[in-house]
Amino acid sequence: MTQRSMKEDDALEDFTHRKITLDGVTKMVHVAGTGPAVIVMTEMPGISPHVARFSRWVRDAGFTVYMPSLFGRDGAVPGVEEGTAVFQRACVSAEFRAFAANESSPVTQWLRALARLAHQECGGPGVGAIGMCWTGNFALSMMLEPAMLAPVLSQPSLPLNDPGGLEIAPDELETVRQRLERENLTVLAYRFEGDKFCKAQRFAAYAEALGDRFVGRVLPDSAANTDVPPFFAPHGPHSVVTAHLIDAAGQPTVAARDEILAFFVQRLAP
Repeated sequence: MTQRSMKEDDALEDFTHRKITLDGVTKMVHVAGTGPAVIVMTEMPGISPHVARFSRWVRDAGFTVYMPSLFGRDGAVPGVEEGTAVFQRACVSAEFRAFAANESSPVTQWLRALARLAHQECGGPGVGAIGMCWTGNFALSMMLEPAMLAPVLSQPSLPLNDPGGLEIAPDELETVRQRLERENLTVLAYRFEGDKFCKAQRFAAYAEALGDRFVGRVLPDSAANTDVPPFFAPHGPHSVVTAHLIDAAGQPTVAARDEILAFFVQRLAP
């Protein structure tokens, strides 16, 4: 993969930009690669160069990446003023449930439809997905779609006002739990130990709900990159496979990335 600056806007020129309409809702989806489908859902405040870099790693591992534009300016380096405005708009958007525990964001229905479409287009055993930060729990909600086989939750941060809350309806959570048991599937999840938005209580709640089907990884804060865009700087370690990843051999964040890629290969490779 070509080395790119993480401090300059990313033109995403190596992606195909598709307007996809599902359930009457149209969103831009950036698509690249070949092979089984993996849906990469961006963290707040949008598809940054770091998020695009992760998608390219997934592509280069042998997958077709579907990267939907859910908020923010695609390809932009996250600045404080612009990022804060995106965050505030998302908090009041009808598509998201930023402060509601035990309730799934409406946008997850569209994302389940995207997983179904991606499976139809790409074939293979099924689809993988990773959510990050704001979208962190979405990959779990997407397990209500039978095509979804490999869910990854990276620093799931909603609901914002309840550290031990889960952003999924109880009946949906029970349906997902039963499916995980029935089909012998697992959920991978990642957070930094001192994350202010995804705390230990949330991982404990997942473990209580899903048992050993939930595989949670907690990285030390010392493993986080400190040279991050302005939007992330005040908040401490958070973005495991994007802004706070240290792209060097032997780093815990790189090991987390490689484990995620191997998980997709295990579940999705023909």
